[in-house]
Amino acid sequence: MNATAERKPVHLAVYDTLADWETGHATAHLARAGYRIRTVGPSTDQVTSIGGLRIQPDTALDDVRPEDSSLLILPGADLWDTSGDLAPFARKARAFLDAGVPVAAICGATAGLAREGVLDDRDHTSAVSFYLAATGYAGGGRYVETDAVTDGNLVTAGPTEPVAFAREVFRLLGVYEGEVLDAWYRLFHDSDAAAYAVLEKAGAA
Repeated sequence: MNATAERKPVHLAVYDTLADWETGHATAHLARAGYRIRTVGPSTDQVTSIGGLRIQPDTALDDVRPEDSSLLILPGADLWDTSGDLAPFARKARAFLDAGVPVAAICGATAGLAREGVLDDRDHTSAVSFYLAATGYAGGGRYVETDAVTDGNLVTAGPTEPVAFAREVFRLLGVYEGEVLDAWYRLFHDSDAAAYAVLEKAGAA
């Protein structure tokens, strides 16, 4: 069995009002790097994204175990701020981190992690600091004003930074590193055509 086949899948959380645009860079390039992307819903019932995409989850949240995963990705969604329906996903994220398995949260999912207490003792970012402060969490002193943050096995980012979010995921999993990672970011974030030559030379284009 080759190294790619041995990789555990990446689990992408999906739920109603999912923010479509926030995780596409990460999942597309993880898949190209050989990771299977498995969607995880509250159940296996169909969910609908904020853009109207209908998604049939591969598995239910209760059936996902940290030891069977390379990474849990939590996208933003209106539901993070309008109900407690997604709190089980934040609890699952805590279980992943406690087991030493990476978690990547963007936009509203960072508020969910704040409410769960996951951000109290980790550096993190989000849309703006007062968005997380409104959750009443105790981690305000660890908030970092930047595009995306990695602290240990946790990646966080705000809703306008899907490319930086993906960059940190790739760095954490070792998908791209050094010059190649920098070139990938410059290509997709800055439209720097010169970066494509670096990726092509590395076989990452």
